[in-house]
Amino acid sequence: MQSTDRVFVAGQGGLVGSALVRRLERGGYRSVVTSSHAQLDLTRQEPTEALLAAEQIDVVLLAAAKVGGIGANIAAPAEFIAINLAIATNVITAAFRAGVRELLFLGSSCIYPRGIAQPMSETALLTGVPEPTNRSYAVAKIAGVQMCEAFNHQHGVRYLPVMPTNLYGPRDNYDLETSHVVPALIRKIHEAKARGAPRVAVWGSGRPRREFLHVDDCADACVFLLESTQERELTNIGCGNDVSIRELAETIAQVVGYDGELAFDPSKPDGIPRKLLDVSKAAAHGWQATIELEDGLRRTYAAYQEELAAGTARGVTP
Repeated sequence: MQSTDRVFVAGQGGLVGSALVRRLERGGYRSVVTSSHAQLDLTRQEPTEALLAAEQIDVVLLAAAKVGGIGANIAAPAEFIAINLAIATNVITAAFRAGVRELLFLGSSCIYPRGIAQPMSETALLTGVPEPTNRSYAVAKIAGVQMCEAFNHQHGVRYLPVMPTNLYGPRDNYDLETSHVVPALIRKIHEAKARGAPRVAVWGSGRPRREFLHVDDCADACVFLLESTQERELTNIGCGNDVSIRELAETIAQVVGYDGELAFDPSKPDGIPRKLLDVSKAAAHGWQATIELEDGLRRTYAAYQEELAAGTARGVTP
């Protein structure tokens, strides 16, 4: 990928897509094409293919997806598998038909099998069944990874699947019914502080360990892999360190300035006990994360406050 390429960012309004747009703009890319969901439904083949052909796209960054936390995945598994399968199938196929030279597909570390050795290497994919609480989403994302590998093998294109760890940052989703753990905790703790509430309820025991990567680091890794390597096979993107959910919640409380009680609810599902990526492959290519967790959380909370003031915080009714 070069700065003279015409690049289509699918899902530019979301957490990852907006970070990719920022990274491309910093890198001097002048032909970045985007389209909102209202303008283009990526689950429909014909308009997707028409846009890629009309815009003469060279590179597609596929960050569009239906995503959510444990509760959302449990509540709507049919939507998670149907929408994500349709997006992967339509965009990857449309890209090939439109002559797109390179494509990057964003997977998710939650599609690795439950109970495998930690940290999780790329070779662990499909060596077991995914975590039951997000199996529908995982199956759809696995299909996207396999599509990239199949198109590479059969057609000689460069469709690169990457596997980011848990992401957070500006333009996250703060809807408490569908959000991931970091935005959910930021919103709940922020609102508890504003109300003067003595405690905040936190899902689960607090014992599971997770790896968290600022989305700007993820976007930087994606662009780096396309610009500076010839990698075509699945590559993990993470920081290589994890924390417990309790430690995460305590750090967010410190960042927000909340000194009330964090009340963990072990009756709620924990998900996988530990999830940490083996990032040695990305490191061997010369990339590593640079944003430390506490610093990243401070940046994210500042962005959340700005989004609240502007009435643009996703998932929060102004």
